Formats: sequence, C-alpha cells, structure tokens
Amino acid sequence: MNSETWNTLIASFPKPHILQTWQWGEIKSRFGWTPSYRVWGDEYNPDAAALILQREIPLAGFAARLRVLYAPKGPLLRDWGNGNLRKQVLDDLQELARQRGAIFLKIDPDVELGSGVPGEPKAESNPLGGALQSELQARGWRYSAEQIQFRNTVLIDLTVSEDEMLARMKQKTRYNIRFAARKGVSVRIGTANDFELLYRMYAETSARNGFVIRSLDYYQALWRTFFSADMLDPLIAEVDDEPIGAVMLFRYAGRSWYIHGMSRELHREKMPNYLLQWEAMRRAKALGCREYDLWGAPETFDESDSMWGVFRFKRGLGGEVSRTIGAWDYPVKPLYYKLYTQTLPRILNLMRRRAYRIHE
Repeated sequence: MNSETWNTLIASFPKPHILQTWQWGEIKSRFGWTPSYRVWGDEYNPDAAALILQREIPLAGFAARLRVLYAPKGPLLRDWGNGNLRKQVLDDLQELARQRGAIFLKIDPDVELGSGVPGEPKAESNPLGGALQSELQARGWRYSAEQIQFRNTVLIDLTVSEDEMLARMKQKTRYNIRFAARKGVSVRIGTANDFELLYRMYAETSARNGFVIRSLDYYQALWRTFFSADMLDPLIAEVDDEPIGAVMLFRYAGRSWYIHGMSRELHREKMPNYLLQWEAMRRAKALGCREYDLWGAPETFDESDSMWGVFRFKRGLGGEVSRTIGAWDYPVKPLYYKLYTQTLPRILNLMRRRAYRIHE
C-alpha cells in the first residue's frame, strides 16, 4: 500500500475525510503514533476502510504498557445502513483492539444524528445516527469524554453559483466582506516560505483566545506534507503588504476544511476574516470542491457555550449545521480505561495546581 493507492481507495467513499488520508498517518507517525491501514471487502473497491493510529502511553510506576488505538474520523463505510457490513467492521475493530492489548479503541465517524440546530424549524434528525449510537452502547462502547475532533460543524454547499453562495449569507456578513475589500484588505495564496510567519500568527491567536497549540516543528511538518501533496492552500490576508490573518484550506476528494485560522490584532477593524473565508470558499469551489467544512460548532447549541460567538460568525457564512454521533470508545481493559479517562486526568490536574502554587 502507498499514498496514491490508499487515497484513491478512500476517495470513492461517500464522505472521505482528510484525517483518514495517507498524509495524516504519515504526520502522526513522526509524533509518536504508528499508523496501519485496513480494508474490508474487495482490495480495489472495498466496502469499508480505516486508518488506525496506535500510541504507547508511558506512565512512571506502571509495569503494564498503556496502548490506545484511534481511527480519526473513521472508519469509512460504503453504506452505514448495511447491518451485516457494520457488524463485521465493528467486530473486527474490537478484535484488533484486543489483539494489540489496547486500553481502548476510539472512533468518530462522520455519521450524522441530524442537520440544523435542534429546536429550529429546519432541524432534521437522521434515524441511522441514533440507531448506530444504540448499537454501539449495546456492544459495550461508551460515548467518549474526550471528543478529540469537533462533534458538530457547519457545512457550506459549494455546488451552487457564487451569487447563490452570497445570497445564503447573513446580510451583515456580505456587508463585511465588501467592507474589508473597500478598506484595502487583499488575499493572496501563500507558499511554504510563509509557514514560519503563519505559525507566529497562530501562536499570537492562541495566546489571545486562550487555546493550546503544538510546536512549530509539528505545524511545519503538517503543512509541508499536505502542501507538497497539493492538498493545502494557505490564504493570507494583507493590508499594504502586511500580513494580518490567514486561513489554512485543506482539500481532498471534493471536500475542503478550515482547520487552522490565525489573525493579528492589527487592522482587525477592517474585518479581514470575512474576506478570508469568502476567498477560501471561492478557491475551494474553483478547485472542484463540493463542500466546505468550517470545522466546529458548539457541543450544545446555547449562548452559554464558549463557541457561540465563533458559531454565529460561521453560520453567517451561509452554512448548515451538521450534528454527528461524536467519538465513541471501546474499553478493552476497563480498569485501565477508568484510570486513563478519570483518575489520571484528576491526578495530573492536581499536580499542575500544586506546581502552580509552588511557583506563585
């Protein structure tokens, strides 16, 4: 199996995901994970497939090797409604986790519970998502307390004309896009030479907004790998040739994702993020993408949710909410699973608080 073969295989599935590509496995292999690639059915036209990541968790004082498995945004099934196929894939994944001596296996496939915001007129439910959740529970799977990826997101349909895309936006969003252009904001396609600059902006964004990011080495490796494979476009907003914001547009198999975004305080009043998102949509559409995933919506759709402000911005771009089943864990070793998911985090938090008090 090689990158071209794997990516071609999974591109034929109904909802292929960037986190199931060969490149994602390659990146994770450089940072502590071991990838493996599994198919069910015909080798050249499989019924199901999964990139499965494995990691050893060293823990001082424990002789046992703590090992976890994760299929990010997987597995991929040709038809989630096929009960026999679903059973075979879940049986095999559970057996694989037992054979490898894992504490648990995590999956988070893009199977929808429904679309739209619950309680709103256009909200719809998907019976298949609810049935899959019930089946997982009956098998001993647990809804994960650690949702590594966003459970919910906002999707923008790129198959319509640009005029229709604009018409679907909130009036204020359209105004801000034009306002940014009038105020001298321009957007250019970046190169690999911009990655260090983009990381500095990302670090500034994380410090301002209070979220944690990884090291420069990680993002350099990630961005270069996907950029070299023609699966990433850095879009950089500038005023008078001064970079003030950026969007990292990931692309694969007719889908596109806004996974990383960064901005500076400089010229924020000129609304560069609105123009950036519009140009990302136009770029993705021009390159044949049918959908743009804005990567994240609130876990609960309430104004008290910390993501509510970002969600309003994303929704203003004219997308529809997609609600999925989220991440589920299959505990192979229940005692270690409890240690890993409940006891250990509490111990680490206590140690951090003590360390903080010592250094006050």
